[in-house]
Amino acid sequence: MDWLRTPCTAFEGSRCIATGELKDVAPLAKAALDRSAGNPNPLPVLVFNDTTSETIELDWRGSAQDFATRLGVPATPQPSPEATRGPGRPKLGVVAREVTLLPRHWEWLGQQPGGASVALRKLVEAARLSSEGKDRARQSREVGYKFMSTMAGHEAGFEEASRALFAGDQAGLEARIAAWPLDVQAHLKKLLSEAFQA
Repeated sequence: MDWLRTPCTAFEGSRCIATGELKDVAPLAKAALDRSAGNPNPLPVLVFNDTTSETIELDWRGSAQDFATRLGVPATPQPSPEATRGPGRPKLGVVAREVTLLPRHWEWLGQQPGGASVALRKLVEAARLSSEGKDRARQSREVGYKFMSTMAGHEAGFEEASRALFAGDQAGLEARIAAWPLDVQAHLKKLLSEAFQA
């Protein structure tokens, strides 16, 4: 995914100021920072990756034009395809990595039609499909918790809300976050859309 197309959400303090792709959200976040530059107690401006809830670090220095110019270049250079090529079938997306198994596992894999690689791919695919819903729910909880920790770690009921989240208690979680800022609640609920579905 192109870095500038990263889905994200920006907050000024506890107020959501923009949501969308990074290329659209970042200039609005910069404008909010610039507006509060003379304020003795400016509110923090944070941009969150909507997929991971990691904060996106940007270089806010300079004018809006300076910022926009810098924004066109990813903060972390992407490795060239040649640099990532290794054993396997890279054109098909197959990458060789080390797997450590007991001798009886290797013996069983070697007896399977197509050999060890085919058998392992089938086993991984079956496991992935059987746990897909649980994996999405777990990931949703983890992403939601990361956002909660950053934006609401100081809010009343945070510990209780965290326990309710990981206990799968949606009603308990919603009751404990009811007094939190509305934009924080709304974004958290969006991140947790699959957390209670497994």
